[in-house]
Amino acid sequence: MKTYDEKHIRNIVLLGAAKSGKTTLCETMLFEAGIIPRRGTVEERNTVSDYHEVEHDRGSSVYATCLHTEWRDYKINIIDTPGLEDFIGEIISSIRVCDTALLLLNAQYGVEVGTSQIWDYVDKYQKPTILAVNQLDTEQANFTRTVEEARKVFGTAVTIMQYPVNQGPGFNSVIDLLKMTLYRFPENGGKPEKLPIPDSEKEQAERLHNELVEKAAENDDTLMEQYFEKGNLDEDELRQGLKIGMLKHQVFPVFCLSATNNMGSGRLMGFIDNVAPSSLEMPPEQAEDGSPIPCDPAGPPVLFIFKTLLEPHIGRLSFFKVLSGEVKAGAELYNEKGNTAERLNQLFITDGKNRQNAEILRTGDIGCTLKLKNTLTNHTLSDKQYGKQVHPIDFPRPKVRVAIEATNKGDDEKLGEVLSEIHMEDPTLEIEYNRELKQVILHGQGDLHLALTRWRLENIYRMHVEFLPAKIPYRETIRKPANATYRHKKQSGGAGQFGEVFLTIEPYYEGMPPYKEHPVRDTEEIALTWGGKLVFNNCIVGGAIDSRFLPSILKGIMEKMQEGPLTGSYVRDIRVSVYDGKMHPVDSNDISFKIAGMMAFRDAFHQASPQLLEPVFDLETTAPDSMMGDIMGELQSRRSVITGMDTLNGYQVIKARTPQAELDKLYAALRNVTQGKAKINAAFAEYAPVPPEIQKKLSEEYKGAELAPSY
Repeated sequence: MKTYDEKHIRNIVLLGAAKSGKTTLCETMLFEAGIIPRRGTVEERNTVSDYHEVEHDRGSSVYATCLHTEWRDYKINIIDTPGLEDFIGEIISSIRVCDTALLLLNAQYGVEVGTSQIWDYVDKYQKPTILAVNQLDTEQANFTRTVEEARKVFGTAVTIMQYPVNQGPGFNSVIDLLKMTLYRFPENGGKPEKLPIPDSEKEQAERLHNELVEKAAENDDTLMEQYFEKGNLDEDELRQGLKIGMLKHQVFPVFCLSATNNMGSGRLMGFIDNVAPSSLEMPPEQAEDGSPIPCDPAGPPVLFIFKTLLEPHIGRLSFFKVLSGEVKAGAELYNEKGNTAERLNQLFITDGKNRQNAEILRTGDIGCTLKLKNTLTNHTLSDKQYGKQVHPIDFPRPKVRVAIEATNKGDDEKLGEVLSEIHMEDPTLEIEYNRELKQVILHGQGDLHLALTRWRLENIYRMHVEFLPAKIPYRETIRKPANATYRHKKQSGGAGQFGEVFLTIEPYYEGMPPYKEHPVRDTEEIALTWGGKLVFNNCIVGGAIDSRFLPSILKGIMEKMQEGPLTGSYVRDIRVSVYDGKMHPVDSNDISFKIAGMMAFRDAFHQASPQLLEPVFDLETTAPDSMMGDIMGELQSRRSVITGMDTLNGYQVIKARTPQAELDKLYAALRNVTQGKAKINAAFAEYAPVPPEIQKKLSEEYKGAELAPSY
């Protein structure tokens, strides 16, 4: 294929809520440019971008797909993204490497919740943005309402470039305010007829054109002076002003589309060519050390891997953007994070599952290569002497979790390997091998995200798995002091075992008074790996217990703290004072005092008003005002404590404290009652006491499990 220089490459990420028409628009753009001979449809499962089996099953995008089109001597790289928050990792990585966001709005539904959630990341990265109102040919299409909603969510930067003359069934005409021309499309779409603006539309067109001119002029002092002098700007000056405004994130041009009927894509691609910025015009990427990575065609080659995909029968595909210099097929570059040299034997331009060989890719271009050994998403390839690593993509933390195990226990090791592969492809899916809970836990972005993982395991990897509730990492502590004595005595012929321990346990807190019941010879303060502390006081006097047995007593206590007496959970925040005991000159040994210390601690714990603690999270829910009642009801029914309320950009924000035991179900419930329109964020806050009735239930379940016979 033709090799394009850095000035003639545009990188577009196609964004929008589910069913906004992104995949259909891709088909139309590729068809109009002659890249494909006919347009496929999502319903017929023959589109270029949605080519995976799971996407055919679902009828919507799951993966971000790289495509390209060529329009009037420009190459436009397009990344078609999913529209659901569950697949946000695919969306974020695509936003990161593209230079312009093309955000589709469904003319029937306006700014949907999926759109506003995606917008948060576009705004975070300050990407130049084009808005396209699609499906103007539908019965419920309402361009004016859609633009008004866009201005509420995105601000006054929303700037009308086109508006429809006859939206709804029969839609075929738009007025372009940059060219001040009416475009009328033939019945089957394609190249429009250019006509004068009719008299009935001239007043509105002139008013909106003047607004466009003012918006373009206000972003540059020189253009503003020309506007004051002439009272207008010519077409080239308008383009210049719009580009400056887009780069400043202060102009979001609005276009009109019917992707299904092939109306409006050619004009949109022309605007992308002429106005949307190239990588050369964008702020440089940042290295991990904060220094800039100049987008320099003459600089050293620097490639940033933004996506990894495992394709059956092909292997690992690594998608990259050339941030600097150029890369040729066969080049050898160095990966500092992987500590390895990688040879790029082949370079490709991809259109869905189709790949075209490329001999060279220049600054700003997007491509892929095969079978890199130690290079993953967020890695940088460059000359070994270059030494800089691109600042990684910051993926969001998971929101829901589930335990997973292989149906066939012999597949446990294979399951671990497969999950590692899936995580390599999808960094937003985290795998935790939790020794405390004795479970493998999947952490994902939502129930659909986890369901997709299960689908892949069963349909791609042919592994049968079970999803189970993830256990809660409870903690145990005490509320009052208690004393206990335990004698371990065992005689079975030959040397016996003997050890006796007297100890006191107390609730520990920072700054508590010193222990005064017995003289303290020495103190050991242990920061526990699972949180909290153990303070161990040696109060032995007169040689009642030899000092060499104290570490064994401590070891026994620590072992019991790793499987607490109440529910088998970790124990925290306790002060133990060993003040007396007995030993035998022959039968006393380390194991005897380890057992005596463990059992004395257990007995004292049960007398010290045991308290079970549960992890509690700070939860923040943002949603429209009309949904507050339903949200409050769900929160209060799941043991949440409301801690505050606020408003943000026209939405209501509810803050609450929610126990982790309720969190997974609550997340699903909130998405259900808000039809997915709520933004939900949670972060660990503290461990808090469990209500008495729940503590009793969990303690009884633990005792029942201990007493249950094993076969």
